[in-house]
Amino acid sequence: MAMVEGVEPLEDRLTVEDLVNMQRLFQIAVSCVSKEVCFYNLLSKPEYSLQYKLHGLHHPPISLHYWYDPKRPERAVLSFGDVGGQVSAVCFRSALISLFEHPSAAAGVEQDSTINISWIELQQNRHHCCYTLTHASHNGHLVRTVRFLSSLEAFVSCSSSDKNSLVLARKESKSRPLTISVFNSKEGISDLDYHPGLNLIATAGVNNQVCLWDPRIVSKPVGILRGHMTSVVAVQFMVEKKQLISFSKDKVLKVWDVASERCIQRISGIFPKIQGCKTLLFFHEERSRLFLTFDSSLLVLELKTELELESGRRVMNRESAVTCVLYNSLFRQVISSDASSAVTCWLMDTGQKFRQFSRCHGNAEISAMALDVTQTRLFTAGMDGVVKVWDFNGHCHHILNAGRGQNVKISQILLLKGTVLVVGWERMITVFRLNSFSQYVVAPSEWKGGVQHRDDILCAAFIPDQTLVTGSRDGEIIVWNNSTENALRKLTIHTRHQDLKFKSDSSLSKASTSNDRQSSVSTVYKLPSSALKREEASKSYGITKFAFLEGRKGVASAGGADLVSCGGSGVVSFWNSRNAHLVAEFVAHDNSGSITLTVDCRGRYLATADMEGGVKVWDIQFYCIHPSETVTKQAPPLLSSLRPHVDRVTHLETCFHGDSLFLLSASVDCSLALSFLPGHTIGIFGKTAHWSLERAEEDLMEKEESTREKKETEECTGVQHKPVGPRSPESLEDPGHCVVEKDDDEEQTDTQQPHITCNSDAVQGWVLEEAHGLPMIDRKRLYANRALNSSIGVFTKLRLPELTPVGELTKPDLITNPHLCFETKRESSIPTLPPFPKPRESSKTAFGKKSLFPGEVLEQVDRLLGNQTNGERVGVVKNYGKFIPRTLGRSRDTGTSWSFTGRKNSSGLFRKRVLFLSEPRVFTVGWVFICLFIY
Repeated sequence: MAMVEGVEPLEDRLTVEDLVNMQRLFQIAVSCVSKEVCFYNLLSKPEYSLQYKLHGLHHPPISLHYWYDPKRPERAVLSFGDVGGQVSAVCFRSALISLFEHPSAAAGVEQDSTINISWIELQQNRHHCCYTLTHASHNGHLVRTVRFLSSLEAFVSCSSSDKNSLVLARKESKSRPLTISVFNSKEGISDLDYHPGLNLIATAGVNNQVCLWDPRIVSKPVGILRGHMTSVVAVQFMVEKKQLISFSKDKVLKVWDVASERCIQRISGIFPKIQGCKTLLFFHEERSRLFLTFDSSLLVLELKTELELESGRRVMNRESAVTCVLYNSLFRQVISSDASSAVTCWLMDTGQKFRQFSRCHGNAEISAMALDVTQTRLFTAGMDGVVKVWDFNGHCHHILNAGRGQNVKISQILLLKGTVLVVGWERMITVFRLNSFSQYVVAPSEWKGGVQHRDDILCAAFIPDQTLVTGSRDGEIIVWNNSTENALRKLTIHTRHQDLKFKSDSSLSKASTSNDRQSSVSTVYKLPSSALKREEASKSYGITKFAFLEGRKGVASAGGADLVSCGGSGVVSFWNSRNAHLVAEFVAHDNSGSITLTVDCRGRYLATADMEGGVKVWDIQFYCIHPSETVTKQAPPLLSSLRPHVDRVTHLETCFHGDSLFLLSASVDCSLALSFLPGHTIGIFGKTAHWSLERAEEDLMEKEESTREKKETEECTGVQHKPVGPRSPESLEDPGHCVVEKDDDEEQTDTQQPHITCNSDAVQGWVLEEAHGLPMIDRKRLYANRALNSSIGVFTKLRLPELTPVGELTKPDLITNPHLCFETKRESSIPTLPPFPKPRESSKTAFGKKSLFPGEVLEQVDRLLGNQTNGERVGVVKNYGKFIPRTLGRSRDTGTSWSFTGRKNSSGLFRKRVLFLSEPRVFTVGWVFICLFIY
């Protein structure tokens, strides 16, 4: 590699911020913090020489972009953004000849090899081969990324400010100033990219969202890609595939299908764990390779070919991500909703699709569902901010205007006696009272408790003694009296019992304020210190799901746990809602981010699911039923660990069907799975091969009986074997992706196994295992080291691990002592083949029917056909099966006998015809047929 000439050491010169390759010019432009842009010639060897130096800039440039016209390469644009919020561009008229004009040197004076160009000179148009354009619409906020869009003749740039986050400056002419269009994004933008074919600008939001903007619409984005748990730092389009790559701060890479706005692949765990590093992302279209930098580390991912994708295709039962699932015990059916605004009914016994209602909320995604007490009415909530009430004939009875005309995300619908509660997008509970359901469009009523949460409410739960619990995005949990709609208490991390009761909302606020002043510990529940030590623990505090343990009567009064919650960092917490006391907490899914849960109606099983598609079932029948002075950190017994999906599980639901308990799970990988609780996965709804629950239950009982008998046999004989049943929580601990299990004495390494999941309409999704729902097995010996080459998904890691050296092999006896295994070969003479006969004179004659067939055969055919025409002869030939047995008998000259055997079909022709010769001749039966067709 050549060295760059003229660059001083780092301590003498400020650091380099960015560089760009100037194609067709064989030069690179480098921006420095010293307010300079240096142009190096790549053709000079062995060191790159500094050809031009642009100095005198107002602020240090931190982002560069170069564009040239393929049809007119002399026309090019170099744009850059600086820390002062200014976007500048140098437009070249004759780039192939010279970027800047060379100053005239005095006679006898040697000219310096580096030409210094002042920014003021360019602004004063002293160089006729180029001109400049500038604007400062980012109001002093540093410009993260800048691009020149040739199709729009405009400059687009972004900053981390919530105002003027995205600026589009159109270049109409040289003399006229730039026309500015401003786009605002909450919390700012880190990166952007443009797709010329789709005319879309993709932005990496600090608010964890990837937004798609139409340059003509400045009011709001035309699409929002949700799914990242932390801020997005880089985005880039795959132009040919019309897909988008995004990378977030927690080192999760996602591939999106732009048309459906759906994530088709998720990769994590293969990236270096470097804190605070700057990540750069570049996708090479021609080579189909993705480059990512992490300070001094470079990672390369390669796009799979269509042939490789074809071998790993996975059948999807749906076209969109499944968002919610319910069980209707009245109709004995499973109800699911998806991102395409469709509601589907499935047969529980076979997994077949029974009925589907499409476009229930237009094009808006259905985010939540609920059934009423009679199970004859279905409530659906869409991203359009509307809740609709349906019957199972597809008729909409009511529309609840929850968002008050705005598009909001509703996370949960809670149906109570006399009221319908809706939460998800604001700090206050939205309530609809049944006495106002006389109209088709129902407006929300006022919640008497007012605003008590400090952030948006995400979930809620209810227990029949008028106890309502709500959890917000910041981790705050409030207990309400549903009858009076007043807040009672807040759940805290304190281990001592607290019973803060207030008579009004104002007293609750005053008490909370006084407690905050007296104690350094906030009343808002945050994740425990043990969880905060992990990397992702401090990034998500939100409470995502609640569940009351209804089977525990009197446990809350005694001091035990009656409420379970989950949220960020894979932590599950058990609470005593009566005394506002945290009873227990444990990490259910390590390094998983946000999780979800459900509890069966008896309060015996707890099912949790993570963002990798894994599901765990815990035995909580006797967990935290007695009071404890300290918070329990030990997890309950782990019964099973399944993997029914390959991407984030969106919803879990337990149900009794017949006498068996089942678990329903929905995922963004477009699949809906059915599993025994707490057993294995039965299958995926909508697949071609349907299941039978009776047969599945019989197989499960036989398996359990076989396991029980084997265990009893081992106990009687005293033989110790590795158990085949559910393993301990330590052995089932899931490091990242549940691909490799760790022993207790195994050292923790920095490099994790890759987490690669995906689903797509274009590639139809791919599975990590051959069949859904197989329990996680020990794959530790499948990999030579931690940095493996995974072939799952669109991208694969190029770096190959070293192979373990193979020791000396023991040769078998058949190789070392062949005389003992094989007999000695007997000597035998090889028979000599007879010589070929010499060619006769007749072989040199002309080839014809007279030389090919015997004379008696030709005479019989001539007598048979006579003077018939060609059409008549063809008819006779077609019926050769009829006349051959009659005309060919015993030959008068040779004594050769001909006989035919066969069965006649309905048309009179022989189905099978076999010709037997009593003695060999020089012709075969094929000659007869050929002779007939010649005639």
